[in-house]
Amino acid sequence: MPNRRAVFLDLAPLDQGDLDLTPLQSVFDELTCHAQTDDAQIVERLQGAQIAIVNKIALDDAVFGACPDLRLILVAATGVNNIDLAAARQRGISVCNCQAYGTATVAQHTLMLLLALATRLPDYQGAVARGRWQESGQFCLLDFPIVELAGKTLGVLGHGELGGAVARLAEAFGMRVLTGNLPGRPARPERLDLDELLPQVDALTLHCPLSEQTRNLIGERELQLMKPSAFLINTARGGLVDEQALASALRRGHLGGAATDVLTSEPPSSDNPLLAPDVPRLIVTPHSAWGSREARQRIVGQMTENASAFFAGQPCRQVN
Repeated sequence: MPNRRAVFLDLAPLDQGDLDLTPLQSVFDELTCHAQTDDAQIVERLQGAQIAIVNKIALDDAVFGACPDLRLILVAATGVNNIDLAAARQRGISVCNCQAYGTATVAQHTLMLLLALATRLPDYQGAVARGRWQESGQFCLLDFPIVELAGKTLGVLGHGELGGAVARLAEAFGMRVLTGNLPGRPARPERLDLDELLPQVDALTLHCPLSEQTRNLIGERELQLMKPSAFLINTARGGLVDEQALASALRRGHLGGAATDVLTSEPPSSDNPLLAPDVPRLIVTPHSAWGSREARQRIVGQMTENASAFFAGQPCRQVN
């Protein structure tokens, strides 16, 4: 590749001004970074570039056709549903993503959500802020039932590297871990089908990809199979859970609580069912589970590796 000109179209979601981009800059002759890019600006900004770097910007065949110099797309994330992989392959454009960069960060966020639900952290924090403890006639305030995790059962759907990390952390708290089979994948004898898994778990955590087979994986029927005291945690993809069904279940008092770091549409609209103010025992975080500085710096490192390997004729983490 005679000229290694790269354009990062949406740096802002990755870098909060706290990352070292020097390694990535060093592998290109020129690196231009834009905080965000509107759809109408994509083709103009990629003119003459051999490398496009994107986080969530969508690149399709129309873009590829209008940017004939493109040879490599670096995705600053694991998910590549924003890239037309088939069109890129047909035009000889390699697509490389980042993998397992946030395992420790997402795993700790998942356990944080589970602990917050089990200890009723938001409720107690709110009670103190409202002066309930100060007005109490005794030394402690125990208005909200606390659950001890030791001896409870955690169900894991998506027992890959991330699900495995969560399982190990849960076991450190004395939990029993069961794993489930996923639709569209070969069943494994050591894993349980959903109908057998769900009634047994005291908490269910999701770590599987979103596909047509897993969309609305947890809906009204599945929620009914769970214990009324069970917790549901989703740090994977918003579309895995039927949001209206979950909101209704929580309002009925079926489930001990739920926590999600992801919603079906992001950023969400104000009418999302899980953002209604009357949904009880629900914690929502803004897709922040992955976002530690350490995890984001690993993304920079992996993109540097991906670019260097591509230039050496030995692409790594290529997904098309």
